[in-house]
Amino acid sequence: MTALDAWPRWPGGALVLVGPEGVGKTHLALAWAASAKAVVIDREAPDVAAAMGRPALLEDVDRGVGDEALFHLINLAAHDGASLLLTARIPPAAWPARLPDLRSRLNALMVAEIAAPDDDVLRGVLRKFFRERNIRPHDDVYPYLLRRMERSIPGASEIVRRLDETEDGQMRPVSRVLAREILGDDIENLDLFE
Repeated sequence: MTALDAWPRWPGGALVLVGPEGVGKTHLALAWAASAKAVVIDREAPDVAAAMGRPALLEDVDRGVGDEALFHLINLAAHDGASLLLTARIPPAAWPARLPDLRSRLNALMVAEIAAPDDDVLRGVLRKFFRERNIRPHDDVYPYLLRRMERSIPGASEIVRRLDETEDGQMRPVSRVLAREILGDDIENLDLFE
């Protein structure tokens, strides 16, 4: 991701990764933290002092972080040797903030949005998960799943896991019929002419 690659030259030393659940924010953030040798801050008990003069990661900020701690972490990020990567499902402009100075800091943060995976990405992810389990689904399984599944990487992983467990237990091939059973579709919802 280009915005992450710009580190340590983020404006004000901070960057927010925003996107829906399951798009890989945590994966990207932890990879960055490992390469930057960043301290991972606990959002429920933020240790502001641990971030002094070094890179820091704070995840799921939109789920609640104390205003004062967040204000100080953002301020520390602007100093030499420090930086701050934040993750959230919604942009910082929508985060609650009781401190007026925090609101201005949040509005000024650089934001990189990660969109939900499209069909091509999900198809590739499904293929990878099937390959890892040595499963060769029928060709019509992919379009069927893509129209009906949760649009996330964890959702794809869960579907493949469930298909694998059902296939192993019943010695059935991974077909559209099996996928329909796993997804719980009613027979009336099955379009036989797809």
